Amino acid sequence: MIPVLSVRGVEKRFGAVVAADALSLDIPAGQRVSLIGANGAGKTTFVNMVTGYLKPDAGSIAIEGMDIGRRSPRNVARLGISRSFQIPQLFIELTAAENLAVAISGVGAHSLSFFSPAEAHGRHDKALELLGRFGLTEMADRPISELAGGVRKLIDIAMALVRRPKLLLLDEPTSGVSAEEKFATMDRVIHAVAPDASTIVFVEHDMEIVSRYADRVVAFYQGRILADGDPQDVLKDPEVRRYVTGGSQ
Repeated sequence: MIPVLSVRGVEKRFGAVVAADALSLDIPAGQRVSLIGANGAGKTTFVNMVTGYLKPDAGSIAIEGMDIGRRSPRNVARLGISRSFQIPQLFIELTAAENLAVAISGVGAHSLSFFSPAEAHGRHDKALELLGRFGLTEMADRPISELAGGVRKLIDIAMALVRRPKLLLLDEPTSGVSAEEKFATMDRVIHAVAPDASTIVFVEHDMEIVSRYADRVVAFYQGRILADGDPQDVLKDPEVRRYVTGGSQ
């Protein structure tokens, strides 16, 4: 079976800095993969190349066998790869529901007024359905400017689901969430995205989250893949403990 994502020999440099060093991996459908590594290890560069925000210097990136390495972020999204961001990318002056309506319509916020009442109603209903999955229905009519950072992050993830992606990439979905709330937040995310995105790649620094929610862990170090496999095996790997987790389990 053709993997959802196939990366072969991908390289990326920024001057003398090697951000991606001959990266190769396949991600099959239905897998939940966590990317781990210290800051600057290459995780975000990898995500940015997969989603079209950076172009690789060499190698290939394919979704279900179709090369996407030179395509724009918008084109990549249309082909089935969506992402959320570490810092949510939202229209701060719009409400939660209006932000989702923008994502659903696929046009800029300024164009929403050109749609018919029926189209607007349909988008609003879909927005409410997505917000409901995340337990945020009561936030629908509140401006983003009034919402806490954790709520904004959930709305950003909801926006990534509007195209029912084949592959969903989440950049630190629990960052900024208290230790007491992190498992409840991640439970909510996993439950909410399940109907639309069965294949998930998430960047995470919290090893408790990684251990609990990942089927597979890919550890990055200095632009290369240090280890790739079952979470228990990867997190016990001596090099991963030395360069990534600092000895933590």
